Formats: sequence, structure tokens, C-alpha cells
Amino acid sequence: MRKQIEGSKAVARAVAACRPHVICAYPISPQTHIVEELSRLVKAEELAAEYINVESEFAAMSVAIGASATGARTYTATASQGLLYMVEPLYNAAGMRLPIVMTVANRAIGAPINIWNDHSDAMSQRDSGWLQLYAEDNQEAADLHVQAFRIAEELSVPVMVCMDGFVLTHAVEEVDVPDPAAVEAFLPPFVPAQRLDPQDPVTIGAMVGPEAFTEVRYLAHQVQFDAVEVVDRVAAEFRAAFGRDTGGLVRPYRTEDAETVVVALGSVLGTLKDVVDARRAAGEPVGVLGITSFRPFPYAAVRAALAGARRVVVVERAFAVGVGGIVTQDVRTAVGAALPVGTVVAGLGGRPITQAALAGMLDDVAAGRLAPLTFLDLQRPVVDREIARDREQRAARRGAHLQEA
Repeated sequence: MRKQIEGSKAVARAVAACRPHVICAYPISPQTHIVEELSRLVKAEELAAEYINVESEFAAMSVAIGASATGARTYTATASQGLLYMVEPLYNAAGMRLPIVMTVANRAIGAPINIWNDHSDAMSQRDSGWLQLYAEDNQEAADLHVQAFRIAEELSVPVMVCMDGFVLTHAVEEVDVPDPAAVEAFLPPFVPAQRLDPQDPVTIGAMVGPEAFTEVRYLAHQVQFDAVEVVDRVAAEFRAAFGRDTGGLVRPYRTEDAETVVVALGSVLGTLKDVVDARRAAGEPVGVLGITSFRPFPYAAVRAALAGARRVVVVERAFAVGVGGIVTQDVRTAVGAALPVGTVVAGLGGRPITQAALAGMLDDVAAGRLAPLTFLDLQRPVVDREIARDREQRAARRGAHLQEA
């Protein structure tokens, strides 16, 4: 049923429709409304689940691991510093191949403290072994959770569904919340690939020595490749069952004859599409490629979508300090050295990414003056002044040290 609903509540209703057995909850903005709504549904007996309040994000993932290992369909949610706090068990969940589903309401990482949206949190865990699916809007956020449980349980791997904090989590818009009966038909009862059972004792996640650790890590590597087919197929099956084309690997928009293609993840895709429509109306051959599945990274699909492009620009909501683009590196691997790929870092800490700024970026691309690494709307005088001050202070400290010596 289509209704005006906050993104967090739409996601909570979609998760509830998936019939989780255990929900591990610790509040942190901007995901708190999701677990609050799930708490309300459990209290109202609209959802038969064990709702466990824990004392930290570390505990939330630890409880999720214990629940999933005993054969329970398990869900949790977090953001930003909370995701970092659960890093140790996060890797354990992936290494133990437990099909936990977790919402990450993407938010910047401090310091300085910042509660607004960028992708620094989830991107920091890109090598953890979790699948990462990024939602463009709240409809896709809700739908991706249904698909995530199906993908996680088929592959026996954990899945993050990433949605932009506040931009999506707190936005009220029309969403067709997945119908519980339809979800039940789409998502079969959970049959765990492995389960702790006192009647059939096994050890999961035991210590492994040098003679076997490489093989274990290789298997984690291989399942990411297997996941490409599963993510794509589950999206097609979801479309057939629900009549909506959401999820999958990539989402091209007006790329068929585009000479310039902008690649991005998350909610900025909506703004980019509006900018591309305006440029197309003026006769400029530009397009957008949205990446839904960042892990596994869909190299073949990206390569095919960008086959006709003459240049590519990746708009990133996070970056590797001292290096540059994160998504850019995967895009470059997909397309090879012949196709120029530039990086534009935008929207850090929730700074608005405006149509005007993106239009200016495309003007720079057309004029051939876009640098290989650009920070959109960077306040150049401010940073130049700070760089000069920092260098002066370092020189003064060095001079004082030499005098003392």
C-alpha cells in the first residue's frame, strides 16, 4: 500500500514483514527511528520477535552473532561511530558466514563530531566481507531490505543496506511499503546453512592456524563473486513479484549515447538525474550510472554500462585520505586505463550537493578543466589560509628544536 511515511518507518515495516526472530537495538542518530518503530511493533504484538536492548553497538553485533549462529533470522541497525564500535564483531560475523541484515544510516565519522550524511562509515568497512547495497530513495531502501534477507540467507553472508542519514531516514515521502503477505511468499522461512545445536555440537569461528587461514579468506573472497549473480537474480525475482524495479547491481540513466557518464551511489542520484535531464534538453550527451551493489562490486555490469563513454566522473560521498576516490578505484579497475576517470568528492558531513554545483562540475568537464581529484564547493581561501598557518607553525617548531640542539 502506498502511503506518506518517514523513510525510517518504511524500512522498519519492511524489516518486520521479513519476520525476524531477533532484533538487537542500540540507538544512534540517524538510525534510531528504525529500531524505535520496530520496538513499537513488537510491543503492540504486531511483530513476534525477541527485541533485545543492549548497552552498545559492540554488544548489538555480538548479540546478533549469537542469535544468528543458533539459527535465528537476525536484524540490527547502526550508523557512523556506532559502526566503528562494532568493527571487531563485524568482521567475525562475516568470517563466520552469518546471514545478518543490518541497516547503516550513513553518517560522517568524527572528529570533528558531525551527525550529518556522507558515506565514510560504510566505506570504511568495505573490506570486512559484508555485502553493501546502497539505496537511492526510500522506496528502494524498503525494498532492498526484503531482498537483503533473501540474498543473505541464500549465500549465508551478512548484508548491509545503506541509506543516507536524514536525507532518506527522516524524509517523509510516498512509499509502497512491501505487503507482509507478499514478502512471506517471496522470502522463505530461514533454514540456516550452519547452526549451533547442543544435540549436534560443532564449533563455529574457531581458531585457524597458518595451514588453513589463506583458504578460509579465499572462500570469503570467492563468495563475493558468487554474490554478483545472486544480487542480480534476486532483484529480477523481486521485480516479478512486486512489480517494482529496485535493487540489483547498477542502474543506468540515459547512458546509451552518453559521452560523459557520472557515477554515484545513494540519494545524490536523484539530483544528478535532474541535472542530466537539463543538460540533455540543451543537447549535451551526458548520463548517470547509479551503483546499487558496492560489495560485491559489479565489474562486468559497470564495464558494459560505460562501454560507449568517452569520460567518466565519479561523485564520491567519502574518500581515502592521502589517496583520493574509493569508488573511483573500482570503476578504474572495471573500465581499464584507456577511459579517463575523474573523482569529485562532494557532500562530506552533509554539505548540500546542489544542482548548480553539479552543473558547474559538468561545465568543467566539458571545458577540459576538471582536475583528476576535485572537492566540490571547497572553500579554497579557508583551507589555503589554514595550510599556510600549519606550515608556518611546523617551521617555527623545527627552528626551535634546531636551536635547542
